[in-house]
Amino acid sequence: MSTKINSIGLKKDPKDTTIVVAMSGGVDSSTVAGLMKKEGYNVIGITLKLYDESKEVARSKQCCSGQDIMDAKRVAHKLNIEHKVLYFQNKFKEGVIDNFVDSYLKGETPIPCIQCNKTVKFNDLFEEAKNLKADALVTGHYVKSITKNNKTEMYRAIDENRDQSYFLFNTSREQLNYLRFPLGGLLKKETREIAKNLELNVADKPDSQDICFVPNGDYVSVIKKFRPESFKKGNIRNLDGKVIGVHEGIVNFTIGQRKGIRVPDKNPLYVIEINSDKNEITVGPKKKLVKRKIQLRDINILTNKEDFKEEIFVKIRSTGKLIKSKLSLSNNMANVELLEDEYGISPGQACVFYNKDLDGDKILGGGWIAN
Repeated sequence: MSTKINSIGLKKDPKDTTIVVAMSGGVDSSTVAGLMKKEGYNVIGITLKLYDESKEVARSKQCCSGQDIMDAKRVAHKLNIEHKVLYFQNKFKEGVIDNFVDSYLKGETPIPCIQCNKTVKFNDLFEEAKNLKADALVTGHYVKSITKNNKTEMYRAIDENRDQSYFLFNTSREQLNYLRFPLGGLLKKETREIAKNLELNVADKPDSQDICFVPNGDYVSVIKKFRPESFKKGNIRNLDGKVIGVHEGIVNFTIGQRKGIRVPDKNPLYVIEINSDKNEITVGPKKKLVKRKIQLRDINILTNKEDFKEEIFVKIRSTGKLIKSKLSLSNNMANVELLEDEYGISPGQACVFYNKDLDGDKILGGGWIAN
């Protein structure tokens, strides 16, 4: 008698299937652990200790804090599942925080959550799950995944306001085939309802809103902590090259920023360019932020070439819309032509590729914006 395909796309009975659930201590990953346990899987919860938080971080709405670890432990106890805590502070500092700081010092706008998924969560945690002989690594990300013949494809979540596919474009094919995302077909309110039905103490816990190691969104304080010498005064120039002011350090600015320029002008001024070599910023009117052509580096492709049509869709920001575009791939680089105007595109951001098919908006891959 043949075994049916289980809910995570494997031809095994749930009771014979071991899964690792990445438990952050929030409602999403806790609900996933509860659902998997209810379906009869052998569940091991793992929580990552990624940094030593300050008092400011502990009070802010961030993930992976000491309180979150305790919440994950309580959920695991409630569900009667095995739970482990892995201490990755050094790896997180080297792979994520240092990259974040270096990127800002180069005048870029970094996205540390993508780096974290790539270097720690889906690398070191992946290896730990493999060492535990787990059949899959399951997370609470809002991404729809479809697994057929042991190959998993990623799609935008049903709840587009919660969709996290943008942050996962840099996943490797090997990792993707091992990952499962049970919440991709649910709305957030449905997740909370399930958590309440499972009687989980985190059912009403607020969502994390900030970057985990950045207290209250104050990224400048993080850079001051790790690179205090980087705050050097420099020139503010207009589009004609004329010096019209002085700034207190380029790390205080990102492309498209208006606040903090402190240069009088009859029209609002925005940061148009950041030159880290000269320690200068260039400002101008908003219309100068419009871009239609961007170059990408470090391309990661998750699907077959056949999925890349003449026109695809791209996403420039995690909360942004899908923009119809034309794409030209060359080795590890790409040129993207947007078919509509987009404002404030910055080096360091990610550009993620999508294509529409019968199952939804499929993630094809993506790259990092070079200029």
